[in-house]
Amino acid sequence: MKQKLLVIGYVWPEPRSSAAGSRMMQLLEIFLKQDYQVIFSSPALQGEHMLNLQSCGIEQKGIELNNSSFDEFVKELNPDIVLFDRFMMEEQFSWRVEQQCPNAIRILETVDLHCLRIARQQVIKEKREFNNDDYLSDVALREIASILRCDLSLMISDIEVEILKNIYHVNEELLLHLPFMFDSIKKTETNKRWPDFKSRQHFVTIGNFRHEPNWDSVLQLKNKIWPAISTRLKNAELHIYGSYPPKKAQQLHNTKDRFLIKGWAEDALETLAQYRVCLAPIRFGAGIKGKLADAMLSGTPSVTTSIGAEAMYDKYEWPGFIKDDFDKFSNAAIDVYDNKLLWELSQENGISIVNNVYNKDKNEQVFLDKLNFVINNLISIRKNNFTGMMLNYHTMKSSKYMSQWIEEKNKSGVNK
Repeated sequence: MKQKLLVIGYVWPEPRSSAAGSRMMQLLEIFLKQDYQVIFSSPALQGEHMLNLQSCGIEQKGIELNNSSFDEFVKELNPDIVLFDRFMMEEQFSWRVEQQCPNAIRILETVDLHCLRIARQQVIKEKREFNNDDYLSDVALREIASILRCDLSLMISDIEVEILKNIYHVNEELLLHLPFMFDSIKKTETNKRWPDFKSRQHFVTIGNFRHEPNWDSVLQLKNKIWPAISTRLKNAELHIYGSYPPKKAQQLHNTKDRFLIKGWAEDALETLAQYRVCLAPIRFGAGIKGKLADAMLSGTPSVTTSIGAEAMYDKYEWPGFIKDDFDKFSNAAIDVYDNKLLWELSQENGISIVNNVYNKDKNEQVFLDKLNFVINNLISIRKNNFTGMMLNYHTMKSSKYMSQWIEEKNKSGVNK
């Protein structure tokens, strides 16, 4: 009998819309290759760019928040592993999983450390330096509690692993640093797949407009960076791609300034490969940035900030420049755009990062080794995690009773 993986998604996967969607599909592919029966469930509405899961051999199931129908569903399914997509789903459903399927391994896919991203955003808004008190937010209390309640949490950034260990004192046994997983780039094939320096033109940026760091990045480009670049490069344009562009983004479109809102990109890699340089002036965020990984995968050098490049390149050279000062950012963008030798060296750096930091075979094996360890040592892992046991006992009881109260309230509303 096949082992079963149940995923409880915050949203339905949209791998062409966001890095989170791509990451989720990488995880699901590992389980499919291990011959798991994979069931993806979510209480979210299906988006227009949602992947056809059934075509990938994945079953899909709509579920409801605050509804005991989930209890019946999960009990009958009896999964071996439950993967929560972001801590909000763990808060909503893990007590039900624990109650109905106590032996199921509970894994949290964090996507990024939300409390870190939100804290950094608040610091930018308040125009001040980050300090240790910023780690102590309500979101942090919820998110770290969620991590402690699970048997394993997947962290895409090694910086976040260090924060969890050193700031929040989370036991390293409960964490796994698991970055992106990409097929290696063979240099003999790049000439066939990638347009060369002369064949490319213009600047590009890409990212889901619903993600706040992406929208802030577009505003920095519009107000501070592109004016300096466009003044010196009279024929260059900046093309902005991303799913779900709001009206406020479309209003930034300006043909005269060569600042063009393009919207949805059907294929991010194919789109990025047409441009000479990717710009990502990211001022806050967490995790690692899909747009910058996609730029490497398409042979497109990039200019970003230290936050943008954080945890992405290990000991290797960045495929472009990392600049936090926006005047220096603009100058660096012009340099890599105009200098063929510098551009080609930057492209080579990107290949090195993909083939080493994001090596698919290596990272998949790291995950499978850790998963097997958890499977074989689940009882001792849970016994050693007293804080997690305590949080499951107390915190989940409050979530349980709140959910049951909401369910009864909803029933009363229907009866009226």
